[in-house]
Amino acid sequence: MTAKVSYAMDFCTLGMFVIDDIEFLPPHPPVKNILGGAGTYAALGARLFSPPPQSREVGWIVDAGSDFPDEIRQTISDWDTSCIVREDAGRLTTRGWNSYGEDEHRAFKFLTPKLRLDHRSLPQSHIAARSFHLICSPQRCIEIVTGIRKARQDESSIDPLLAPLIVWEPTPDLCIYEELDNCRRALKYVDVISPNHAELGSFFGCDTSDVKSDSVNRPLVEECCRHWIERGIGSSRGVGAGAVVVRAGKNGCFIATRRMSKWLPTFHKTDSSIDSSPKVVDPTGAGNTFLGGLAVRLVRREEQSLEEALEEAAIWGSVAASFAIEQIGMPQLTLHSGDEKWNGVRVKDRLHDFKRSLNSYVQP
Repeated sequence: MTAKVSYAMDFCTLGMFVIDDIEFLPPHPPVKNILGGAGTYAALGARLFSPPPQSREVGWIVDAGSDFPDEIRQTISDWDTSCIVREDAGRLTTRGWNSYGEDEHRAFKFLTPKLRLDHRSLPQSHIAARSFHLICSPQRCIEIVTGIRKARQDESSIDPLLAPLIVWEPTPDLCIYEELDNCRRALKYVDVISPNHAELGSFFGCDTSDVKSDSVNRPLVEECCRHWIERGIGSSRGVGAGAVVVRAGKNGCFIATRRMSKWLPTFHKTDSSIDSSPKVVDPTGAGNTFLGGLAVRLVRREEQSLEEALEEAAIWGSVAASFAIEQIGMPQLTLHSGDEKWNGVRVKDRLHDFKRSLNSYVQP
């Protein structure tokens, strides 16, 4: 008889790996061959809080084509994660073009064919993960979660009673009013839904920006979230037990469940633009990194409920995102007397500093 195994992996993302070209507003010059993609940044967020040997509990997939750069291969190796690199010399690596304009507006397009990931992409070690990060349309979300559940049922070594946490990031181009009904259906399949504030508004056919104050329309964000909460969010933990986490760029994030809601600030304080903090260089991937950090805190919550752990998880997410935006591409990992540092800072020190700063934070 095959023994039922507990989870060995805390986190697995089904986001893609992409090599990015990025264009900024003048006078900043464009950059090329940057390690990126939603999956890469989500893996970074989880990895920041997972020094070795825990780093092996972070799972992701990289599709490497004939043009795959050696320096990127080395960075992936240095992270020491459970990364599956699938080699295919018959194709080019997925590449993307990013352009940033005023007020953090982002334009994106693929420069080479993309390879989407789903449950069929995962080996047994990854299908057994404690949490999954998805970035996809509402309909694909339902299909992938259903596929993950079926694959786990078919794998005799996975205890069917151990349900994974599902963190869903709706794909931006399908955050539209016409997809709202599909989104409502998908809410029953996930534990956390996390659009940014603009994507949230697009689902409801409204603008959640506040142009006059160069901020977000917080009451409208809260109203849209209440609608989803009332519809019921939650997978195997029960409909209604889930949460909404709205990422609002320099305005922080809003977290909500049936019994609590609150705003949290960013780690790097900014005023009217991303250039107002000298630490903020490039916002690419901040939201994905946020969700990687959030997910690993939620699955490591021990006896806490998701609702009880949500604020701490959002704090982890905010700290993770702070490392992603301090440079173009990935933060630099170094070792100092056995301690990991990212951009010269220990993650636990930044987490401590951020928590201390929240003591004086006033809800807007």
